[in-house]
Amino acid sequence: MSYNLFTALAAFAFVSSITPGPNNLMLMASGANFGFRRTIPHMLGVAVGFVAMVIIVGAGLVQIFNAWPVSYSVLKVISVTYLLYLAWKIANAAPLSEEGASGTPMTFVQAALFQWVNPKAWAMALTAVSVYAPSQGLWAIIVVAIIFGTINLPSVGIWVTLGQQMRRFLGSAKRLRAFNITMALLLIASLYPVLVP
Repeated sequence: MSYNLFTALAAFAFVSSITPGPNNLMLMASGANFGFRRTIPHMLGVAVGFVAMVIIVGAGLVQIFNAWPVSYSVLKVISVTYLLYLAWKIANAAPLSEEGASGTPMTFVQAALFQWVNPKAWAMALTAVSVYAPSQGLWAIIVVAIIFGTINLPSVGIWVTLGQQMRRFLGSAKRLRAFNITMALLLIASLYPVLVP
């Protein structure tokens, strides 16, 4: 991979990883509700899950989708339905004082599997593979995945830190509830590019 291609890929990975999307909005909400330490498995699940997604998509899964175009529509319906469900869960999360120890952030496995119904993750993976590793073999795909993983983890960590820092301002149940509803609405709004071509 040439230096120019590497630089362009790193820039794409950073911009696509740091900008708002379902992962980052949920991580910020988790940081605000559970703190940084309890959100680490969620963060790692996002990073590792996305790296695996890039490798699997690059290794041939995209050809299956191209062979059966209806699968894109099925994936879209599943993705939208699941994101609406997650938005509802975030909006109705009980304040820490009510929920206590029973509240749990997303687990590593849940976060890793979530990448497969995350429309932004699909767009990022398909773009990364088709633009930065077209017909260059598995090694190029692995390099793309490693670059994304290296850049993605600190990027999503910024969103968790932002959420954690907001905790002090969300001390009352009323403010935390308003924050959770706002995050849920933003998560729904992130579906706009999927629903409106």
